Amino acid sequence: MSIDPRRLLGLAFASADLLVELQSGRVRLALGAAQKVMGKSEAGLMGQAWSDLFHPDDRPLMEAMLSCADDGIRRGPVVLRLAGAEDRCVRVILRALPENDGRVSCAATAAQSAGPPLTADSLQPRESFDDIAQGLFEAARVTGLELELAMVEFAGLGAMREGLTPNEAQALDVRVASAVRAESHGGSAATRLSPDRFALLRQRDDRPENMVKRLTKMVSAEADAHVVPLESGGGSSRALRALRYALDDFLREGLKDMPPMTLSEAMNRSVKRTLARAGALGVAVSQRRFTLAYQPVVSLATGLAHHHEALVRFEDGGSPFALIRMAEEFDLIEELDHAIVEQAVKKLANDQELKLRLAVNVSGQTIGNESFVDHVSRLLAKYDEAKGRLIFEITETRAIDNLTVANQHIQSLRGMGSLVCLDDFGAGSSSFAYLQQLQLDIVKIDGRYVRELADNGRDGALVRRLVELCRDLKIRTVAEMVETVEVEEIVRAAGVDFAQGWLYGKPVDKPAPALRPSALVKAVARRAGASDSWG
Repeated sequence: MSIDPRRLLGLAFASADLLVELQSGRVRLALGAAQKVMGKSEAGLMGQAWSDLFHPDDRPLMEAMLSCADDGIRRGPVVLRLAGAEDRCVRVILRALPENDGRVSCAATAAQSAGPPLTADSLQPRESFDDIAQGLFEAARVTGLELELAMVEFAGLGAMREGLTPNEAQALDVRVASAVRAESHGGSAATRLSPDRFALLRQRDDRPENMVKRLTKMVSAEADAHVVPLESGGGSSRALRALRYALDDFLREGLKDMPPMTLSEAMNRSVKRTLARAGALGVAVSQRRFTLAYQPVVSLATGLAHHHEALVRFEDGGSPFALIRMAEEFDLIEELDHAIVEQAVKKLANDQELKLRLAVNVSGQTIGNESFVDHVSRLLAKYDEAKGRLIFEITETRAIDNLTVANQHIQSLRGMGSLVCLDDFGAGSSSFAYLQQLQLDIVKIDGRYVRELADNGRDGALVRRLVELCRDLKIRTVAEMVETVEVEEIVRAAGVDFAQGWLYGKPVDKPAPALRPSALVKAVARRAGASDSWG
């Protein structure tokens, strides 16, 4: 069989185990280790729709790449899962060369998964994006890989989504996620910062205006972007810190004014703004210029609100997550934790029926300080009505330095009649170490593993095993981010004790009953001697 030399040139643009040529989205030519890479022979690939060979959640990503395969511009690499074999991944690069009759050349190589799988409409959570960035910084330092941070803004995207039906909104989410992932390194180094703003890391091998053109075409919303080269000097930890400052600044300010030309410039600019905000935050904390919002936590055995989580809200409307992280960086978190507990205890003391129970968040930094335990002890001595009705949720936003000391403080809080919960289990790298060394009453399962339970058998297995482990340790469990009846049924069947999420109510100014009391069901069998009360 004779092959046009131009076609061979298109196939040989990258080193690969398998070279494939596509026309109108179907395989027209396959050369190489097809069985090893794709699980099919060369002949078996012929005529196949290329996108259909990949996992359904990864097909929109491949279709996004193919739809914008502009002549001469390399697309990828991206790592995708194969259809019917989630544990097998393929690294794909594609390019359409000029004057090649619209044919697209693909280079495919067997690859390892780049991390937890993403659904078709999702991007990396912000904390996972930071982890991916750190790994890429290290790889760039060793291999010389040239990377840049792209900050992308779609005009009016959030407002557009609000006017759509649920099915239309999901279709838009899939288009957006696929378009943004297709521009990122490996197809996974991208995150959503707000309804309109996104960030991604990509190789410096294409002009930003080409990326903007592709994003606008795919999403059908006007895109704007600014790219910042990632400096190779200074170490990965400094680069990651600069990236975080740059993203926080972009989240607050968007692409107005003059965008920074380097990450160092972005960091310096953001530090100045952050210091000003930190001063304002310190004043807000000391003067108690914040409020609490309350979200119900429902017993899956009764369907009733069992207690409420108290969530801090600041007067300026800023992101609580960003402000709390700032409070940790500027050593304001302990004072903030003290102030929140103080307000929660007063709320409990003013509850005439003495039925309200409140859970408050405590930083890993604060729980290691004996002054916090002393503060709680003095508050409960003054407001005796609050005893036995206060729950502490230890967060992992700041790692606990000394687990032995932290456990001593936790036992002191438990001795005062309070229960202690480990918040967001699975969100941080230290979760199992905490579970092993801290004597706790409750574990709250991170929402990332809960929200997608209806579609992801792997996450369901993880939740079931965690619940079994907690039962053996005499620890109860809470599933957060329960948003659908289907997920509620799954976590109930898994033996989870409590659930929290928009299905039962969003955070509101006053504690309220659950929006949707579940049908009374027979409680899951519990260990002998276990109590269903909180204190």
